[in-house]
Amino acid sequence: MISINNLTVAYGGFTLLNDINFHISENDKIGLVGKNGAGKSTILKLICGLQSPTSGRVAVPSGVKIGYLPQIMEHHRGKSVIDETMTAFAQMFEMEAELENITNELAQREDYESREYHDLIIRLNEVNDRLSMTRAENPRVQAERTLMGLGFKYEELDRPTETFSQGWNMRIELAKILLSKPDVLLLDEPTNHLDIESIEWLETYLKDCRSSLVLISHDRKFLDNVTNRTVEIMVGRIHDYKVPYSKYLELRKERLAQQQAAYENQQRMIEKTEEFIERFRYKPTKSNQVQSRVKQLEKLERIEVDIEDKSALAVKFPPAPRSGDIAYKAVDLKLGYGSKVVFSDANIEVRRGEKVALVGRNGEGKTTLMRAIMGELEPMEGSSRIGHNVNIGYYAQNQEDILDKEDTVFGTLDRIAVGDIRLKLRDILAAFLFKGEDIDKKVAVLSGGERARLAMAKLMLKPYNLLALDEPTNHMDIRSKDILKQALKAYDGTIIIVSHDRDFLDGLVDKLYEFRDGHVKEHLGGVQDFLERRRIENLSELERHYKIEAQPVVDEVVQKKEESRQEYQAKKFISKEERKIRNRISFLEKGIEEIENKMKEIEAVLANPKPEDDVMELTRAYLENKRELDYKMAEWEKLSESIEE
Repeated sequence: MISINNLTVAYGGFTLLNDINFHISENDKIGLVGKNGAGKSTILKLICGLQSPTSGRVAVPSGVKIGYLPQIMEHHRGKSVIDETMTAFAQMFEMEAELENITNELAQREDYESREYHDLIIRLNEVNDRLSMTRAENPRVQAERTLMGLGFKYEELDRPTETFSQGWNMRIELAKILLSKPDVLLLDEPTNHLDIESIEWLETYLKDCRSSLVLISHDRKFLDNVTNRTVEIMVGRIHDYKVPYSKYLELRKERLAQQQAAYENQQRMIEKTEEFIERFRYKPTKSNQVQSRVKQLEKLERIEVDIEDKSALAVKFPPAPRSGDIAYKAVDLKLGYGSKVVFSDANIEVRRGEKVALVGRNGEGKTTLMRAIMGELEPMEGSSRIGHNVNIGYYAQNQEDILDKEDTVFGTLDRIAVGDIRLKLRDILAAFLFKGEDIDKKVAVLSGGERARLAMAKLMLKPYNLLALDEPTNHMDIRSKDILKQALKAYDGTIIIVSHDRDFLDGLVDKLYEFRDGHVKEHLGGVQDFLERRRIENLSELERHYKIEAQPVVDEVVQKKEESRQEYQAKKFISKEERKIRNRISFLEKGIEEIENKMKEIEAVLANPKPEDDVMELTRAYLENKRELDYKMAEWEKLSESIEE
């Protein structure tokens, strides 16, 4: 489908991508992996045509539709969430309008044997075929389901887009891209602004969709569940593995080991050959053998070993001083801003040594609680208290606002460090991959991942016994996240962490507090136990919604069909053209009857579902049949009206 051929990208004397080649085929679900700065986002921009290579080319066949979600984007204003999302169907609405215009023109013309009439028939079929491939069900239903899957509440869909944060507007753009059903999806860190449940929904959607996919993500579980192929960028070159991420790690390790062994064997052979040449170079009796060995070395294809970048975090938190048994406690806590209440009646208790996660939709109050824990926000009601001798190390989500952009990397730590720790600042920065000239960089020029590492390095300056971490893994690559996770598991203090990364939380926390609909609920156990419970609850909620909404709509459609059909039965056909229309109407009537029977069967099951019945699948089938019924009825009505006239 899309070919990347001999592509090189260089900046000055630095080569980012060096003569790379790979092909994106239909049904490919590719995870594009590599360290921060390896060139992953650049490849997506090259495919989209937003950036040009230094040499080589990207071949995209005409007619291939690409959907691209960058990390940073412009957001549209002036419309409601649902209206902005519905713009994804603009092309489909244009085709429907064209189909209606052609149908009207055909009904008025009588030059049935003319070239123009024939061309209109051909165009009618083309537009109808394209529509049949793009429309599956009512666009509004598709848009609502996608937005709700990405975390919006039904009552929020009519709110203006400008009343939502940048992260929520990113979800709107993602919904538009998914609904446009492109041939190739290019997604750059799509999970950065999603909560756990929305990530799971997107995961399921991407697994089932027919579009090819090139995905950049630092979420290991997301990559494993969505992709079937991994393309690694390492030191400007690519290595293509036809497997998901975790399997790729195993094969990559084997490949590097085999490559190293082959290199060592070849070096031994070269060394022995050169030794033979040197030893017998001046012996006439060995001249033929010497010349043969010389030619052998000249023709030898030298094995090169990929230089693996093994730089990684070396994090070990200082031992935690002992605190009281209760590290933090909230009783009947109500928090908010001004008159706006974010959540109320929250009872939270975090004991010494516990590792607790705060989970839930963005905007439900996780960061608000963090601010209360830090004493930055006073309760509206109830109490919020840290325990005896608790010393908090805080990692804030908004590093953009907290770090001084005019300060240097070294100066950021030097300004707040006191005592003997000042002598270890360079070692601490080196542990977080700031080495050599890096420590003199200004914060303003650092990438998101570098700022995250610098903020984390600040937590090493004092021996805290409670770490309050708000989205600490955003922008971190997978290796850095793995090392940070192990360091936190080994930490002997208390942790309260906000994160949407399931793989990061799995095995790290043993208690969760879920923020939902203005309340806070405690869940004992790990993140997988919590997700399984939430999946069951979400399924029940969705079943109730569709069972309430679907029946009145179908009754109206069936009644409308019956009225129109009875009206049609009274009509007479008086011409050859009308007989053709009559045959088409009969065909439509048969199809309508079949669809009605299917819908009645589904209705009967939905009215009294059994445990083994898949209500979600039945609802989906019901809505698909309803959509088909709508289109057949619309054509049937137009043909009936033409006979009447």
